[in-house]
Amino acid sequence: MEHQNNVLSNIKINAISWEQTMPIRHRVLWPDKPPEFCHIDGDAEAMHFGAFVNEILVCVASIYVDKNKARLRKFATDTSYQGQGVGSIMLNHIVQYLKKIQTEFFWCDARESALGIYQKLGMKKCSERFYKADVAYFKMELAL
Repeated sequence: MEHQNNVLSNIKINAISWEQTMPIRHRVLWPDKPPEFCHIDGDAEAMHFGAFVNEILVCVASIYVDKNKARLRKFATDTSYQGQGVGSIMLNHIVQYLKKIQTEFFWCDARESALGIYQKLGMKKCSERFYKADVAYFKMELAL
């Protein structure tokens, strides 16, 4: 618990480039695919956030805004920092930011294995289970 508190007290969230997201995206989300698999059309125009602990990038999230809707994609926390609250802090930061820029709707395709973090944020499942590259997902949404 002391390590967790130390991690949480040292988190800083900053805007980062899409290129900075790639190592964590690849290592956490799709380690068995080539790195290019983690690059998305629209990365250059999207907003990217990084959570840093003691100046080390440990969590990334990318937001793609279309009018008043924002989509979360490629949200990943380094495995050694998972389960410590870093992802929840990141999601809360993003939601607060989206509210400031008057976004009305936040959604994502959530891996079934990560539903809990989205549900804690208040997001609701709005689809049946579906699969991408043999990984189970649900669409989730939150009105802002």
